[in-house]
Amino acid sequence: MSLAQVHYTSAAPGDEGTGGRFTAVGPGVSGALLAEIEPLLRYELPDSVPDRPSAGELRSLPQPFTYAALSDGSRLVSRSAPVRETSGGAGPGVRFHAHAVHLPPGVPLPGDRLPVEAWRSPHWVAVTPGGAIPDPLTLPPGPTAVSEGLDDFAVSRGPWLAAVLADLRRASEPREPGGRPVVLVERQCADVARWLGLASVTLPRESAERLTFTTYTRRPGSSAARVVGVLPEDAEAARAGGLRVHVCAGQAPSGGGTDDVWATTAARVWRNRSPELFREARELPGEPFAAGPLAVTALCAGIVLGPDERAAAAGWAADRPYALDAKRTGQLVEALASPGIDDRTGPEFDAVGRLFGALEGRCPASVTAPLAAMLVTEAVRGGNGSLELPHRDAFVGPEGAVVAERLAPEILTELGEGAGPRSVARTVQLLRVARLLGVDGRESLPGVVDRLAPALLAEAAAEEESGKGAEGPPGFAPALLELLDEQFEVRTALLGALDRLAPRDPGAVARFLERVALPFTGTQALPHLRMCAEVPGAMATLGGDRAAVWHRVLRAAGLSPFAEPLVLRTAVGLVWEDRAPTVEEARLLLDAATSDAHRAAGTWARLVDAALGASGTGPSAASTDEAAALAHDLLRGFPGEIGGRERAALLLLDLVRELRTGAPEPGWAEAVRTLCAQADPIEPALRERAHTALVERLLAPDRPGAELYDFVHGDDAELIAAYDRTARTELMRTRLRTRPAYAADCFTVWTAHPHAGGTWPPVAASLLDEVLRPAVRAMSPEDVAEVEATVGRTGSSGRADAFRTWNRSSTLGRLGRRIAGRVRRG
Repeated sequence: MSLAQVHYTSAAPGDEGTGGRFTAVGPGVSGALLAEIEPLLRYELPDSVPDRPSAGELRSLPQPFTYAALSDGSRLVSRSAPVRETSGGAGPGVRFHAHAVHLPPGVPLPGDRLPVEAWRSPHWVAVTPGGAIPDPLTLPPGPTAVSEGLDDFAVSRGPWLAAVLADLRRASEPREPGGRPVVLVERQCADVARWLGLASVTLPRESAERLTFTTYTRRPGSSAARVVGVLPEDAEAARAGGLRVHVCAGQAPSGGGTDDVWATTAARVWRNRSPELFREARELPGEPFAAGPLAVTALCAGIVLGPDERAAAAGWAADRPYALDAKRTGQLVEALASPGIDDRTGPEFDAVGRLFGALEGRCPASVTAPLAAMLVTEAVRGGNGSLELPHRDAFVGPEGAVVAERLAPEILTELGEGAGPRSVARTVQLLRVARLLGVDGRESLPGVVDRLAPALLAEAAAEEESGKGAEGPPGFAPALLELLDEQFEVRTALLGALDRLAPRDPGAVARFLERVALPFTGTQALPHLRMCAEVPGAMATLGGDRAAVWHRVLRAAGLSPFAEPLVLRTAVGLVWEDRAPTVEEARLLLDAATSDAHRAAGTWARLVDAALGASGTGPSAASTDEAAALAHDLLRGFPGEIGGRERAALLLLDLVRELRTGAPEPGWAEAVRTLCAQADPIEPALRERAHTALVERLLAPDRPGAELYDFVHGDDAELIAAYDRTARTELMRTRLRTRPAYAADCFTVWTAHPHAGGTWPPVAASLLDEVLRPAVRAMSPEDVAEVEATVGRTGSSGRADAFRTWNRSSTLGRLGRRIAGRVRRG
């Protein structure tokens, strides 16, 4: 089909006010299209052009080559060329002539060539044809293929190649009009055209056809093309305009330039002068710009790629193991497993592991054995704990023996005790590789699992505290469960180690089992693990009834605490992990087993905590008597275990019981002072309870006089203050008002030691005046007479006289106050 042509030239000297004019227009090009085409054909000379350039200077001027999309869906291919002004005059000595070909919608260039292929056509002209323009004119493609010389150009532009190809790919994507162009800075327009030639070979056809361009412009920011070329003198202005600029005419960039794996792979293909691989890659399944097909094609052709590209190839082949024939599969495996590669990364190994898993069973073991050897070597030497390891039958012939001989010493050394701490994932990986290669590690296994068991708990707890994976299993769980499924001897040894560890920290083991479902349903006893696994269900079912939970958990052990006392420790740690039992719960625990069992399990300490915890719940706590009784039994049951401040506190609690209910040994006040000091730091409530029990007994009518004497002369401010507080309670005031004998006894005591230190006399005087005097005032004359008589009988006639004098002063005081009141009223 013939194509309409358009010729446009700059204004002649004297044509002021016009930028140029159309000198010839082929049929089918409307006036509206000409208005749209004219700005695309205009030409602006570089700043450095002399007024009268020489022939060489004229030839070196830019010749823009443009491919544009028009609003009606048609397209325009054009070339503009500077020409010498021959009409004379005072104007500049250079004009330009633009020659364009109009492509109607859906109509390609002759030979179905891409627009960039017309760049080298010899049919572009720099003058308007004389006379009538042939109707229509044709523009056959030039004889020189666009790909000629592109290899050399690509190699020369190696530092920029990947970044430019990445941007050209993005520029070729479907998008809304008005997008910002990619700017290529070259000294020659022809080099910009070569970049577009690289794109036409590298990109799929439909992408290359969307890539509108112009190889030269002075105003890239206003260009509608997707790719524009500028000279170095205009690069800074383009960069200042916010455009994506590649200065390919200066010093090579220091970095790689892009993280686009497809573009990096394409650049390596060009640098290896193998553009035919792009066509081969497009025949493989996958997205147009997926890096995998191109990377696979390049590796099979022997091109050296980087780790990201190799990972892309392995990942693509793992997803489509059926897409490659046996020959190319072997070439890919050989390239990936090459011993000369020393820059492999974790993602690459992961992709190779997936590829091995996809090929295993599809290909002979002789094909996949290099991948298997590569994976196990990385697992041992690289420490990559996320690798999918091959199965034991992955090696055939001598390959497995060679790998095992090379790696066995390293595995056994690292699993040994002197190798230092290791992560769980690392230990699991080494154990799995050892089995895979048939390495005999039976001698080191006990030590390995003894170190692995606490590491499991520690890493799981650390993950939970950091918030990583707190809702699910820890990261090492899948590999650990695979290990236990693969190796019966490791499973048996590790479960045994965890069972031995559980009594030390049963709560941690229970939380671990909630996140990792260990397989301990076999014949192993494992009483502690079974208890740890039982507690979540028991807590959910029985709620806050900890005694019932304890019974259920203990039954899950399958052993009696008399036969295995440590189950007591595990059960107590599970149910009362972060708190002390109540006195009632402690009594249940004490009665459930002998003191010898609690002594062996170490649970007696929890019982002590229960007794002391109850003693600190307040001076009026209902469990005071039970806590004191428990303290008495604990002191009797564990005399050699309880010591220090705990023993003193329990003795103090037992003394409180005896002060209230029995006949304690003499020296109460001194005993309370001594035990409080020995139990320091003592719970304030327990100290108050002891002081209260002591002073209540001292305030009783039947207390021994020697104890009262010791108390008064001990001059203990805290004890005397407690005595003062208790004597002022309503119970004591009522007793004084209603029991004359008791009032007489208190008068005797509070007046008997006037010189006993510095603390007691003012307190006694205050009690006489503020507590006893109001009580006596409230008595009947008969009761007051009985108080006086009792004081005389129990003391002396002088003491009775003292009471009468004390009481008379009280009476006179009242009488005087009454008289004074009457005088004031008169």
